[in-house]
Amino acid sequence: MAIGKRLNKAREGVDREKLYPLAEAIKMVKERAKAKFDETIEVAINLGVDPRHADQMVRGVVTLPNGTGRTLRVGVFARGAKADEAKAAGADVVGAEDLVEKVQNGSIDFDRCIATPDMMPLVGRLGKVLGPRGLMPNPKIGTVTMDVTGAVKGAKGGSVEFRVEKAGILQAGVGKASFSEEKLVENIKALADAVSKAKPAGSKGTYIQRVAVSSTMGPGVKVEPGTILG
Repeated sequence: MAIGKRLNKAREGVDREKLYPLAEAIKMVKERAKAKFDETIEVAINLGVDPRHADQMVRGVVTLPNGTGRTLRVGVFARGAKADEAKAAGADVVGAEDLVEKVQNGSIDFDRCIATPDMMPLVGRLGKVLGPRGLMPNPKIGTVTMDVTGAVKGAKGGSVEFRVEKAGILQAGVGKASFSEEKLVENIKALADAVSKAKPAGSKGTYIQRVAVSSTMGPGVKVEPGTILG
């Protein structure tokens, strides 16, 4: 009941039908982020794609200029020198067969997963475990790579993976309520630019159709799609 009352109060002053310029929408969301913790600011983008078709899938990775405000634990599947490189770059969990066994037993102590190409035959066995959690390494988003240092530092430094879901909606965390409005705007524009560049050939008509921003506990505020680009 308390949560419902708080949300209703937060919705005061938000026109549910109006499209706000991005900077104004961010200001409204920040003003309504009143939880006792530093709420995550999230953006939801409705795309003109049908991800059930392979030629309309949208996914990628972008490094936000101001980071995410969140510290990720990074797991790396690698051997030998590449394992040492991963540890030196700041990876939290590094291993080969031993790490595969831990994951198979249900111990997943990381938020982002990276693997060297030679490890993929082993890591492939974990598809049913890592796949549903969105953790399966993939060369298209730079998480299957020999550049272990770059991948680990990118994950630690604010890179965000994005992927369109079944209904054509893409959602991502773009910072914290404690961030300045300017930093949040910069982060959202960086994400929008990456999503725009990832437009698939199979997409017809308007690509970025609807946009909304919100905080973890706050109401969604609709955004003029044109104001998130450039």
